[in-house]
Amino acid sequence: MASRLVFVAAALLLFCLAQVSSDVEIEDQQNPVIRGANRRLLPFMDCGGLCKVRCSLHSRPNLCSRACGTCCVRCKCVPPGTSGNRELCGSCYTDMTTHGNRTKCP
Repeated sequence: MASRLVFVAAALLLFCLAQVSSDVEIEDQQNPVIRGANRRLLPFMDCGGLCKVRCSLHSRPNLCSRACGTCCVRCKCVPPGTSGNRELCGSCYTDMTTHGNRTKCP
C-alpha cells in the first residue's frame, strides 16, 4: 500500500514538472516588453521607423522626427500618414504642448 502511494505521488510530480516545463516555452514565444513605472506589458513599437514615415514630407524633417520620437515614447502611438489623424492617438498625443503652448506632436 505504501509503495503504491509513493508511485502515485511520483507520477503526479512528474506530470506537474512536465506542465511547468511546457509553460516556459509558451512564455518565450510571446516575448512581452515591460516598460514604465507600473510595469504593464506593452508590445514593442518601432518609433524611429514610424516617425521616419510620419515626417517624410515635413519641411524640417529632423525637428519633426525629434518631436515625433518624444511623443511616440510617451504616448506609445504614432498617427498614420504624413499629417493629420492626430486624434487617433488620443488625448496624450493631442494635448502635449511645448513651453510656448504650441502643439508638440506632429
